[in-house]
Amino acid sequence: MARIAGVDIPKNKRGVIALTYIFGIGSSRAIEILEKAQVSQDIKVQDWNDEQIGAIREAVSFFKIEGELRSEISLNIKRLMDIGCYRGIRHRSGLPLRGQRTKNNSRTRKGKRKTVANKKKATK
Repeated sequence: MARIAGVDIPKNKRGVIALTYIFGIGSSRAIEILEKAQVSQDIKVQDWNDEQIGAIREAVSFFKIEGELRSEISLNIKRLMDIGCYRGIRHRSGLPLRGQRTKNNSRTRKGKRKTVANKKKATK
């Protein structure tokens, strides 16, 4: 199992797919990394030699990935919350930020339904 940027990538997958296991690397960036390292996209990770792994590590080092990227994202969200902008308020209250309706859906952000007890109707 090859270890790149502190992540064990699966050895039985093609290089393009295996690199996407690293946070911050998607399919297009994985292709770009393999081209820069001059490694074929069709070769599986188990067939990479030490020279190829070193070239891939060097190509990956130019990008902001894993812990550094996660901390930058969390700092950006914290900044939005600190300045009190609309998106920051929505982050703070755990609601969707990008204009989605919340009357019926948005269960991913709001979480499990909390039932609210009904007041009984007053009889005359």
